[in-house]
Amino acid sequence: MSRKVALIGTGVMGQAVLASVIEHTGAEQVQVHDVRSDVGRQVAADHEVGWARSVADAGREAAAVIVAVKPHDVPAVLEELRQTLPASAVVVSVAAGVSTATMAEHLPEGAITIRVMPNTPALIGQGVSVLSPGPHAGKEHLELVEQLLAGTGYVTTVEEKYQDVVTAISGSGPAYVFYLVDALAEAGVLGGLSREVALELARRTVAGSGAMAADSEEHPAVLRERVSSPGGTTMAAITELDDRAVRAAVVAAARRAWERAAELGGG
Repeated sequence: MSRKVALIGTGVMGQAVLASVIEHTGAEQVQVHDVRSDVGRQVAADHEVGWARSVADAGREAAAVIVAVKPHDVPAVLEELRQTLPASAVVVSVAAGVSTATMAEHLPEGAITIRVMPNTPALIGQGVSVLSPGPHAGKEHLELVEQLLAGTGYVTTVEEKYQDVVTAISGSGPAYVFYLVDALAEAGVLGGLSREVALELARRTVAGSGAMAADSEEHPAVLRERVSSPGGTTMAAITELDDRAVRAAVVAAARRAWERAAELGGG
């Protein structure tokens, strides 16, 4: 059985996935293709993987094909891929908003499809990748994709109807965290710290707190309460956040993000 994996698209997310795939299969089993041939060839050389001259060539004899192009480019890629795609191959899309139903429209009948929403911390192996199987994908196909993406960080599975919410929480979520880091740093500068010191404190505080929340079995509210002494500085700050309805604003922002994801996906 073929272990060959093809990657179509070598942008930021494509390269994050590529490193994980190589870790699982070995570089000799991987081929990449990019419409920007100069960029794609350089990525192939840097990672010591094969270069495919076309999408059709990349998909030939593949066990899995990962499509990491812009959402509007996915249909054309799939139409070319269908020319050579083995019936047993798994087609994985990491393009935001592209449903497995849309994928099926451009692939042979019965094609095995899996939709994935990754996020940018995958670049450092600390990402979140959420899988949703198409109607012909079985447990063994999900396990294969989980293994291919394991090097990107945490991998889990949800029903596809929840992918827009996933997009809002983990897909767009890093931007919310970076927003908070920036705001904390600005507050430090306002208080008299140098910008360099304020930014470093903000970065490391958010990184450490996130790691603590991820490692703890306790609810974040409990962890927060442990920092919040009655009448202390933290309680004063939390009260200000509550008075300004920051919690409600975060929920509303995430809701708007998943509504927008549905609009972009035609849902």
